[in-house]
Amino acid sequence: MKLDAKTIADLAAHLEDAELKAQDVTKITDDHPQMDWDDAYAIQDEIRRRKEARGQRTAGLKAGLTSFAKMKQMGVETPVFGFVSDYMARPDGGEIKTSELIHPKVEAEICIVTKAPLRGPGCHVGAVLAAIDFVVPAVEIIDSRYRDFKFDLKSVVADNTSASRFVVGSRMRAVEGLDLRTLGVVLEKNGEIVAMAAGAAVLGNPLTAVAMLANHLGARGQEIPAGTFVMTGGVTEAISVAAGDHVNVRFQDLGSVSMRFV
Repeated sequence: MKLDAKTIADLAAHLEDAELKAQDVTKITDDHPQMDWDDAYAIQDEIRRRKEARGQRTAGLKAGLTSFAKMKQMGVETPVFGFVSDYMARPDGGEIKTSELIHPKVEAEICIVTKAPLRGPGCHVGAVLAAIDFVVPAVEIIDSRYRDFKFDLKSVVADNTSASRFVVGSRMRAVEGLDLRTLGVVLEKNGEIVAMAAGAAVLGNPLTAVAMLANHLGARGQEIPAGTFVMTGGVTEAISVAAGDHVNVRFQDLGSVSMRFV
């Protein structure tokens, strides 16, 4: 690590304030070019600590930049990991206030809930399959706090991978009988299809993202506990939304997820 504890705490407060006040900031590596990956995740951990200290529950874990389309869109090759808090959840079919966000985008996600813990190193898709309780569809609303989308990957990690809102569908399915690689997804905005993809767009198999998350946490002495909601990453590229937009995402075998932006 290159940053001291006070700098990490100050940067966490800076980025969380930007999220909570919906005010954009410049990427933090402009002022701290020496920042390394451990620093970035330490800042994210401090943001999580701040939220939990206020009584906000961590509702799940998330993988980001895992779809081939998203990696190409962002010009990166490495997935990143973060978390979502309970206050970020919105009901299926509900409203999302754009006044609370900066420049929101939506992406469809195939998600799982675990029934057994997962820990690396050496976690693989087979272990993930054995640990899944059920599969659910979701839409994540990401909202980078960085001005004009000018950021690097370390700044994104520190900013909790742009987490802001998420909507989970109501249909749960056992993983048996589902082929998550071929599971099709259609994203519609205002009644028009704007993106289509299949689960294989996420690292060839969405469960690969879960294994990578377990291995990432294992290297830090942590694990994915039983009962954890895990967002495996956007299947499609992220689609910009604004007030007045209606988004509906249809998932093969998993139903649909919708929301309105107001």
